Parts: sequence; structure tokens; C-alpha cells
Amino acid sequence: MASPKPNGLAPKPLASDLDIARQAKLKPIAEIAEKLGIAAGTIEPYGHDVAKIPLEAIEHLAVNKRAKYVVVSAVTPTPLGEGKTTTSVGLAQGFHHINRTATVSLRQPSMGPTFGIKGGAAGGGWSQVVPMERINLHLTGDIHAVSAAHNLLSAMVDNHLFHGNAAGIDPAQVAWRRVMDINDRGLRQIVTGLGGKANGLPAETGFDITAASEVMAVLALADSFEDLRRRLGRIVVGWTPGGEPVSAEDIQCAGAMAVLLKEAIKPNLMQTIENTPVLVHAGPFGNIAHGNSSIIADQVGIYGSDFLVTEAGFGADMGAERFFNIKCRASGMAPDAAVLVATVRGLKVHSGKHRVVAGKPLPEGMLVESPDDVQLGASNLRKQIENIRLHGVPVVVAINAFPSDFDSEHAVIAAVAEEMGAVARVCTHVRDGGAGAAELAEAVAQAAEQGGHYAPLYPSEQPLAEKIECIATRVYGADGIDCSALAKRQLESFTQSGYGHLPVCIAKTHLSLSSDPALRGAPTGWRMPVREARLSAGAGFVYALCGDIRTMPGLGSHPAAESIDINEMGDIEGLF
Repeated sequence: MASPKPNGLAPKPLASDLDIARQAKLKPIAEIAEKLGIAAGTIEPYGHDVAKIPLEAIEHLAVNKRAKYVVVSAVTPTPLGEGKTTTSVGLAQGFHHINRTATVSLRQPSMGPTFGIKGGAAGGGWSQVVPMERINLHLTGDIHAVSAAHNLLSAMVDNHLFHGNAAGIDPAQVAWRRVMDINDRGLRQIVTGLGGKANGLPAETGFDITAASEVMAVLALADSFEDLRRRLGRIVVGWTPGGEPVSAEDIQCAGAMAVLLKEAIKPNLMQTIENTPVLVHAGPFGNIAHGNSSIIADQVGIYGSDFLVTEAGFGADMGAERFFNIKCRASGMAPDAAVLVATVRGLKVHSGKHRVVAGKPLPEGMLVESPDDVQLGASNLRKQIENIRLHGVPVVVAINAFPSDFDSEHAVIAAVAEEMGAVARVCTHVRDGGAGAAELAEAVAQAAEQGGHYAPLYPSEQPLAEKIECIATRVYGADGIDCSALAKRQLESFTQSGYGHLPVCIAKTHLSLSSDPALRGAPTGWRMPVREARLSAGAGFVYALCGDIRTMPGLGSHPAAESIDINEMGDIEGLF
């Protein structure tokens, strides 16, 4: 006989995220700013519910006590995601239920997924950022500013080639494409400059989604306007025939790009359904870039509350590894604790017995009580706990509960966490808001106050190939790496050009600890192929391409855009 569902999780109708968000009683944004210690007259309101925070506010906040810094990551996710954003929001709300204050720092959602399969990315249920429509659709235009700055550089590169090419760029080695914030597979590979000499030089190029732009990564890693300007100037747009890098500064475009980002560099202030402050800023891709919100937003939040909660994209092998080795290295901020989100459905998929497809219902076999399936997939949980601990940070496991779960299945996750020396707590924040994450908040507070001994995984002086191998073997569980001849030449060239000290970012599938999306759990006995290496000199990392990575997603057969509309009252409908 099946055991009863977890307490309070018996299935019942739940309103859509948009309907729930519209029930929120929002406080004036100036009042939310005051919770952070920011004077109401300092912020720059964008309507009634959103405000920009000028960078000068950081100097005034820096006299306050530093918050405990908490990063939220997850097991290797299914295509549906395991609820990191929702857990981040719920946890921040949960702190207020135990008489502690908290701020949450998140990436801005891309409109590509919003109009694609995934839908909105503002949390869910009673743990959301509101207004839900604002955060998912344009917000204050930061992503469009990034697109404009990126595409200005694209135009300037083409124009430089057209008017004599004084910098000596090899046309065959131009490394700068174009971007837009909509999924459009037809623009992945294109030819420009057709129609005669007046239209420029014909060239094969393409579009990436804006979240994959190096300009977006630069915005997220800059710690001041001066730093932003320097980083933009360092962006490498191509190479000379002799192998010398040509930068945005060389073609005199970096200043104009910085002007376009003058407002985008300011973090956006919003609130949760329970009026907890939220900083929304930048949205770098979790595959090709570091997948974390901005350093500047964290610089604001670290002084405004008892706890600053931030989210790292995809699983702990992806966003959290980059948080520890790229973001924290750049910011100098050391995390006090980490939360690892785990779900029954996620671990059942890692058993290798089930397959989840985005946009389709879960297979019936996954809805049957099966602690054995959870146990089979728990190797992934064990490895991801280990991956966080590699960086000296204590970890708390958040069991993101669903109505289809069973107590026996949650018990397996808790037992595995305990076996690994971690604490686990069942969370019902989607249904119950902050109250459903109060026990998690207690556990995180205790872990953060005990603290750890954060340290990056590798030293800056380690050779680039060795850095890649370090991550592959220690974080992913590979036996080693196999660099193509091209990748070896590129890494050697980057080192000779003075970039060997940079951290590395591995571009691989997010659906497996390995570079093969079909491998579940914690695979062993494999080697990671490195087919190509690319340089993000402005952002400040080298990334290795290990597998087939899409930088421009496509739309599915029934994208979310089909259901989104506006009624005669001007209200948005169908957003989820």
C-alpha cells in the first residue's frame, strides 16, 4: 500500500503563477529600498513597482554589516528544471519567518525561453518575484541594451573591414557574431553583405541569443563603471594573420558600447510576493558563460540584510563551479553556505529508467511510489554535494517537494544527504510561500554561521589545459581530457597572447555530469573531448567547447508564444 503523501501536499488545484502573482499586495518600491538601507530619494523608479539602484548606493551601504552569502544550486536538472529560482525566492522569504532579514539576487529572464518551452523564470506559486509580467517581459530594457551594444560592435567590425581594415583583421578570423533575445534557429548561420559592394563584404556569420553574448558576461562580472569600460575594450573581435588579437578598443568602439550600457549597469530592485527585496541584474547563459547574476547586484545585497541569497545556473557542476571559480574570483566575495536543490523526479531520471521531455507530461512510471528509483539516481546527489564541498563550502540539501512525491522517497534523499554529512529539509515554498521554507532557512542559517573555508579549485597560474582537466576530473568525474589539435593550438595561442592566467568555463551539456547528455547519475570511465577553445577576454575567461552546444535555441512545435495574448483591458494573458 502506498504511503501517504507528505503533510500538506495532498493534490489540490493551484492557480497559475500569473494569477497568484496578481494576488500579491505589493509595497511601494521606495519602502523595499529602505529595507536594504537605501534612501528612497536615491533610487530611480521605473513605474511603481521597479527601480534602478545607482552605483553610488554601494559606497553608502558598505558601512553596514556584511550579510551571510548563500548560493543556491541543484542536482543535474531534467529539461523541466528542479526549482532553483523558486527555492531561492522561497528561502529568502523563509528567513523572514524565522525573524532574519534576507535579499535575493537573480539573473534577468531571457525572452527566448519565456516565449519558448520553459516559460517565465520568476519563481513559481507563492515564491515568485513580482510583478511577474515585468520581470519576464523587457523589465527596464537591460537585455536590449546588451543587444544594442553587442550589435554596434558587430557593425563597427564590418565597417572597419569595409573601410580599409587598418587593424589588419584577418576576415577569415573574425570572432564576433550578432545577437537577439528571441529564439530563432533560422539565424544560427547566415551570410551577410550580399547584394553588391555597397552592402559590405560577404561573410558567413550568425546570431546567438543575447544571454550568450560576451557583453552580457561582461555586465555580470564588472564591479564598477570603470571596470565595465575596461572590460568592453578588452573584448577580442578577431585575429590578424600573424595571430595577434584585435580588440574592441582597437577599432574604437568600446566607448560607445559603454554609453549604451550606462543605465543597464544599474541593478533592478523588485520584491517577492511576501515583499522581500529582490535584485535582478544581468542574465549570462549557463552553458557558454558563467550563468550567475551580477557582481554589482551582490555588492548591493551583501550589506542590506542578514542573508544574501543568489542562484547559480543549472547543476552544481555548472553554475556553482563557475560561481566559485569565476565570479567569486572576480568579486573577492567568499560564500558562507550553499543550498543544493534536489527533487524526487530529478533523481528518478538519474536512475536511467525514465525520460522527461520538456512540454510533455511526466511518464506514468515516474508518478508511482519508488524509493528504489530515487536511490538508483542518488549517485548524482552525492557527487553534487561533493562538488560544492571541493570548494570548502558547507551545503544544505533542499528537497523541493511536489504533490506527486511520497514520504518514502523524501526519506531516501534525506538519508543520502546525512550519509554525505549534509542536512536535508523538505520544502513546500511553492505552495506555502516563505512558511514552507522556514525549516530550510533555519538549517542554512546554522550552516552559514558555522561557516566554511572557501577556496577556488585551481590557482590562476595553472596552465589552461590543466585547469580544464582539473574541472573535468574533480568535478565531472572524467578520467581525463582529449584535446583536439585545434583546441591545443588555440590554448597555446591564448597563453602566448597573455591570457593563460584566466579561469576556464566549460561549455557542455547541462543534462549530465559528463559531456554526453544521455549519461545519467554520476558516470565514470569516460574522457571529456575538448573540440575547440574560445576566448572571452573582456569577461575574463577562456571557454572550452565539449560537445554540441546551442547558443541560439529554437522554438518547439507549440511554443509558449502561442498562448500569450493581451485582453481588451490591457492585461497580459497566458504567461506562465
